[in-house]
Order: sequence, then structure tokens, then C-alpha cells
Amino acid sequence: MLLAGCSASGDLEKSEPKMSAEKVATLVSEKLASTTGRPKPDISCPEDLVGKVGTTMRCKLTASDGSTLGVTVKVTSVDGDQINFDFEADATASPAS
Repeated sequence: MLLAGCSASGDLEKSEPKMSAEKVATLVSEKLASTTGRPKPDISCPEDLVGKVGTTMRCKLTASDGSTLGVTVKVTSVDGDQINFDFEADATASPAS
């Protein structure tokens, strides 16, 4: 469907060593839209992303036709109050149910 891999980053709240699931989903969606030139896809992530290098999380992209694609998010670095991460979409989508 889309991409090989991209990266994004976002600021953290100073008292919390993680980024909210909603913020991760928004950043991934925005990066995909800017990379592909298409509208922002619907991304959902199951939990907050812990700001520790190597931490991974699986999010889900739901396309307009109802098919889904897994997206792996991996923390690449933490710099003060910012978590940097890469993400990669699975090569194959699951059909709409």
C-alpha cells in the first residue's frame, strides 16, 4: 500500500517518560500523508509509547476501504523531552472484514 519506513518525533511532558498513543498515531498519520501526498490515514495505537531506545509498539492503519495494515513503531532515541521514533508499515494489508 504505502511505504517502507519513516521517522517522526514529538515532545514529551517533562514528568512523563512516554508519549500518548494519540500523539504517536497523529504523528505517524501526518508523516504518512506528507510522504505519500495522500489524505491522512486513520491510525490507532494501543498504548502510550515509552521513551526508551529500542521500545516497539504495533499500531494499526485502517484504509478507507476498511482494509488494515500493521505499523511497527520503534524508539530510536530520546533527547531530553523528545522521543524520536521510526515506523514501518507491513508489506501486506488485511482485507476488510
